[in-house]
Amino acid sequence: MPTSALLAGALLAAALLLPGRAAAAPPPVQDFFDNAEFGGAQLSPNGRHLAAKVTAAEGGRDRLAVVDLATLDAKVVASFADGDIGHFQWVSDNRLLFDSTDKDLAPGEVNAAPGLYAVDRDGKNFRPLAERRGRFVRAGDGDKLLPWHTYMLPQPGAQDSDSAYVRSVHFETSGAVLAIELLRLDTRTGRTAEVTEPGHVLNWMLDARGEPRMAVTLEEGKHTIWLLEKDKWRVVTTFDGYVDSSGGFEPLEFAADGRLYVAARRNGDRRAVHVFDPATGKVGDQALFALDRHDFSGHLIQVAGKLAGIRYKGDSEDTVWLDPELKALQETIDAKLPGNVNLVEVPRRPETPFVLVTTYSDRQPKVFLLYNRETGKFSPVGKAHPRIQARQMGTQENVLYTARDGLPIPGLLTLPAGAGRQDKLPMVVLVHGGPWVRGTEWGWSAHAQFLASRGYAVLEPEFRGSTGYGARHFSAGLKQWGLAMQDDVADGARWAIAQGIADPKRICIAGASYGGYATLMGLIRDPDLYRCGVAWAGVADLRLMYGSWLHGSDVPKQYMRYGMPQLIGDLEKDAAQLSATSPVEQAARLRQPLLLAHGSADRRVPRAHGVRFRDAVSATNKAVEWVEYEDEGHGWTLPKNRFDFWTRVEKFLDRHIGTGAPK
Repeated sequence: MPTSALLAGALLAAALLLPGRAAAAPPPVQDFFDNAEFGGAQLSPNGRHLAAKVTAAEGGRDRLAVVDLATLDAKVVASFADGDIGHFQWVSDNRLLFDSTDKDLAPGEVNAAPGLYAVDRDGKNFRPLAERRGRFVRAGDGDKLLPWHTYMLPQPGAQDSDSAYVRSVHFETSGAVLAIELLRLDTRTGRTAEVTEPGHVLNWMLDARGEPRMAVTLEEGKHTIWLLEKDKWRVVTTFDGYVDSSGGFEPLEFAADGRLYVAARRNGDRRAVHVFDPATGKVGDQALFALDRHDFSGHLIQVAGKLAGIRYKGDSEDTVWLDPELKALQETIDAKLPGNVNLVEVPRRPETPFVLVTTYSDRQPKVFLLYNRETGKFSPVGKAHPRIQARQMGTQENVLYTARDGLPIPGLLTLPAGAGRQDKLPMVVLVHGGPWVRGTEWGWSAHAQFLASRGYAVLEPEFRGSTGYGARHFSAGLKQWGLAMQDDVADGARWAIAQGIADPKRICIAGASYGGYATLMGLIRDPDLYRCGVAWAGVADLRLMYGSWLHGSDVPKQYMRYGMPQLIGDLEKDAAQLSATSPVEQAARLRQPLLLAHGSADRRVPRAHGVRFRDAVSATNKAVEWVEYEDEGHGWTLPKNRFDFWTRVEKFLDRHIGTGAPK
């Protein structure tokens, strides 16, 4: 394959944000919701080669290609006739580990596991290591494949030999992960060696030498962190597995000197980066790195055996470099790509001047570039959504408003291209799922930008219970489904009205999963505020979440038993509250137009949620539209279903709050 074919379609750095007014016609729905045309790249540990997934042709299979950066020769080194390359990582400078997927199948149609494979960077010595299809467990003895439930370990090892650590995952009957065994796998022979474990491990961590050193177990709702010392596991700490605890910490990465960096809440409301000393078993009081408004979320960057930087999520994703040369490099790249988030990937053991840059903004989807530190020049690698033109996109800003009880609520506001804050636009309040996740960060979003391209302001609130904003913000959401969490969303809409951003007569609420729940409860609790709603893959029956032999979900049993009573409510003690905040039991109160969608193979929020609510609300509300996507899971996997759904959303919004709505 010629290099030009592999690297075609990317924007040059100077052309990432071109001036000019928005085009009259908005981009088609396919431009936003098609599969990404380039899924990213990885430099080899020495920086001499670049591996990337590339699409064979329009609509073709994703293949694994490697570029020699000295000659710019590119070669496809692995592909499947009946599937696509999935995840991949470098095992060493010469060898890659990868698995498979099938982007043409919805979850309900999938009949194969990801498998596991290895190949040299020149395409030689290809070896299947784990089965794609389900014969049962066999030992990795060099002649037979590992069982189908063998997966890559997200954390790469030392990347200096032909061996890598992989996960053997054991599942509950529901499909939830029960425990993860760790195996050391020789990618040339297929032979494995088991790692001793302290219990039902859910997470493993390797040390700076690439060897297992730490494990996290979950028993009876409690997380226990274990440290491996002289072939024996010892307990470091135990804390609640679901409610944020000041006694717990999140392991981040081991340094070469044996110290462990962790995210912990030692000196206040927010998590920061601290040092854990294995010798004393204590987390240091002094924070190495902390953010003013956010919990630390991110990872450490080690180069040539030293801590070089910290990647984190603040208002946007960013990096603080501890290495002076890399700090200067970041400043140089930022000056060349102003206004963008510019994430710099440095090879683990650099032997070349190349670094990989992922650049994006609120208006520009991700673009991947190589930067040569010696010449100061960029080379294009790939672009996630090449048909999106930045000049047609809206602008985003981080906002903060105050809930009715005084709690500050962060959010993200997206306005159509050319619109201002005083334009009284029709608005969509887009509620994130989870709900115990961070929902948004500044950067291009297909959902928000599609809605903005159709003329809508989009508000995405980080209601209480969302993570990433401190213990107080999280804890304020305990047992507040349909109550204070719902008030935070409504207070955001009223703030936007008071600011002149939103037209009070043209506001719609929308969301998926928990966001679908919040949509239904928003229409029920605040009929004066929301003109319509769009809910997909949404929770509608709170009692059904706690388990049913007929409509079981893939939620872990421990979460149902120990987590949900604390986070949502106890089925017996909080029965009255759960009834009052369960949409299916309040369906007769919902009178506004509603677009309701579900996947037939959804295992997180089973189809019964959508069907029960559809049947209940339709008895008193004839303005309900229902769409079901066959074999889809918790969201839409296939582009054709995304195109169909968002086309329906566009027409639905236009009828009720857009240009086609009654005045």
